[in-house]
Amino acid sequence: MDLEEFNSTPADRLRPALAACCDVPRWVDAILAKRPYGDRAALTALADQVLRELDDDEVDRALQAHPRIGDRPQGASTEAAWSRSEQSGVDDRPDVRQALADGNRQYEDRFGRVFLICATGLSAEQMLTSLQTRLTHDDATEASVVHEELRKIALLRLTKVVIA
Repeated sequence: MDLEEFNSTPADRLRPALAACCDVPRWVDAILAKRPYGDRAALTALADQVLRELDDDEVDRALQAHPRIGDRPQGASTEAAWSRSEQSGVDDRPDVRQALADGNRQYEDRFGRVFLICATGLSAEQMLTSLQTRLTHDDATEASVVHEELRKIALLRLTKVVIA
């Protein structure tokens, strides 16, 4: 939809699309509350500001909507379709899929949450390299990286909701 349609669509119809970008009610509510937007830059600026303010619980909630890197999300939901597209750099070679599965397990054991990376445009090898590097982070550093990756994904997805 274009910005004019975004501004005029009833909130209850927009809420699912925004939650597919970032499943944090406070973020969705903030975006809806500030309509109408004069331009996409204003929408993006507010979305970015609120994303930067998410607390740890909100980040954890948002992570629950994200599949593991290398998993093939099933279904026709917006989130599943976007995840399949975003992870298009993950090929079907068994060694790559196994390395991702092993890395995901190590990451989840280490940090207690899914490994999140803005995968758009990345190869499987790039994702694996990032995963291995991030396994060396302390908890605070990794929490900051996860927050930034979530922010990038949410803003990228928002551009899929509101098309120029």
